[in-house]
Amino acid sequence: MTQSVHVVAVLTAKPGKRQAMLDAFAENLPAVLAEDGCITYVPTVDAPESGAPYGPETVVVIEEWASAAHLEAHRVAPHMQEFSAKIGDWVADKAVHILTAG
Repeated sequence: MTQSVHVVAVLTAKPGKRQAMLDAFAENLPAVLAEDGCITYVPTVDAPESGAPYGPETVVVIEEWASAAHLEAHRVAPHMQEFSAKIGDWVADKAVHILTAG
């Protein structure tokens, strides 16, 4: 049985660019959700009541893929290549954590 893969991608936008990043995520979201093996893909921001915020320029993407192969296909998908090029100049920092159930 193939184990699903969880991803937590933390993207910090350059000052004033988070909304542009969120808009780009919204445009790309239908294509991602239609990908084979996509279980969850949700761009998120700090909840107002957060006690440990990431900050006002950060987007945290919560993902789950059916397998590592599905995640790799997602990474190289044409719409993701276009998306990465579009937001590239807006990103100040990025950390991607790939996880499996313990």
